[in-house]
Amino acid sequence: MTSHKAHCLILPFPLQGHINPMLQFSKRLQSKRIKITIAPTKSFVKKMNELSTSMSIEAISDGYDDGGIYQAENFVAYTTRFKEVGSDTLAQLIQKLANSGCPVNCIVYDPFLPWAVEVANNFGLISAAFFTQNCAVDNIYYHVHKGVIKLPPTQNDEEILIPGFSSTIEASDVPTFVINHEGERILEMLVNQFSNLDKVDWVLINSFYELEKEVIDYMSKIYPIKPIGPTIPSMYLDKRLHDDKEYGLSVFKPMTNECLNWLNHQPINSVVYVSFGSITNLETEQMEELAWGLKNSNNNFLWVVRSTEETKLPKNFLEELKLTSGNNKGLVVSWCPQLQVLEHKSTGCFLTHCGWNSILEAISLGVPMVTMPQWTDQPTNAKLVKDVWEMGVRAKQDEKGIVRREVIEECIKLVMEEEKGKVIRENAKKWRELARNVVDEGGSSDKNIEEFISKLVTIS
Repeated sequence: MTSHKAHCLILPFPLQGHINPMLQFSKRLQSKRIKITIAPTKSFVKKMNELSTSMSIEAISDGYDDGGIYQAENFVAYTTRFKEVGSDTLAQLIQKLANSGCPVNCIVYDPFLPWAVEVANNFGLISAAFFTQNCAVDNIYYHVHKGVIKLPPTQNDEEILIPGFSSTIEASDVPTFVINHEGERILEMLVNQFSNLDKVDWVLINSFYELEKEVIDYMSKIYPIKPIGPTIPSMYLDKRLHDDKEYGLSVFKPMTNECLNWLNHQPINSVVYVSFGSITNLETEQMEELAWGLKNSNNNFLWVVRSTEETKLPKNFLEELKLTSGNNKGLVVSWCPQLQVLEHKSTGCFLTHCGWNSILEAISLGVPMVTMPQWTDQPTNAKLVKDVWEMGVRAKQDEKGIVRREVIEECIKLVMEEEKGKVIRENAKKWRELARNVVDEGGSSDKNIEEFISKLVTIS
């Protein structure tokens, strides 16, 4: 007699920002007696610094087991090989689990890997697409897929009307890509998420209904959409999963003690926390402008600069920081426990690249933002933060694509010191409460998860 109601196989795209939301959703399912098997790539498992989970892990191959995408000649070579080898090894895994007396009922897959639908169909399994981006961004890519919108926009497209949006948005607010062969292939992959979405049983979105009512209502007429977010550890939201205090996955080792000890000695709401995520690489000129913008703002700051980026800091910046303030004014670290930093009473503002996970964390913890989007979905996320949710301001780039130190300084002061900052802070509190309520018992996302489980159980 099995103790679980059904068995879900989770297939993530091998990036930390894609795996974490799927891990968190899996924890919610597991707490409701759904058996979970996670199938990351062998190459990703090798480079993980930490993965603490009680869920089964069964790695599949992307065809590049030693280095993943970095081993491939280019992006196209990687995705082509991943489809070929990934389909085979995923099918082998499903067969292996069936033979071991624990058959899979459903595949929850990242739509960056649309071939998973064919594998699911071949085995007669339920398939659920799990979009790690918000519904507004998914809606834009859907309309690119349909040929309604063109990316990148032409020079004539100063304002773009997107079906499902109540107002036009500027060309600078739609997803951006480097205009080269690789950039085109990445956009192609994002658009191909919709290539066979009409064949899936569920479309799960890492967002929540109250955050994106209008666009969710619109997209729900096209696909069986269910928002199930925010997918951050329960102890920062509804606190119903008592051992869920962190994602349990990290590619980098956080400097937890240094960060928290330093924050503990700072006044309440006095610190600007700065992080550009696990992938973004800034130009050296941008790093320099950011460094002096932070220093000139006269606010205390905690800045995450990955070790591979440290050489881009201005000469003697770290030394000067220590000399002038004994590290009291600013602390630069290679990685930090972001949730603990955002939750800390000393943190007053988050200067972010607008990766969706970072924004969901800021929303869930009620932290105002200064946005500095770089590419893909980030400009759209920044637009939502500033104009729709009114939780922050955007630091605009100049004609060279650089955000200057004066702009950074002005935006920080606006959020931290001025009247507008008070309004932003009040809005942030409102969204924090909503984020907590939606995943709590009877909330909109909780109901969607329960509905997903009940359907699984009836067919398993």
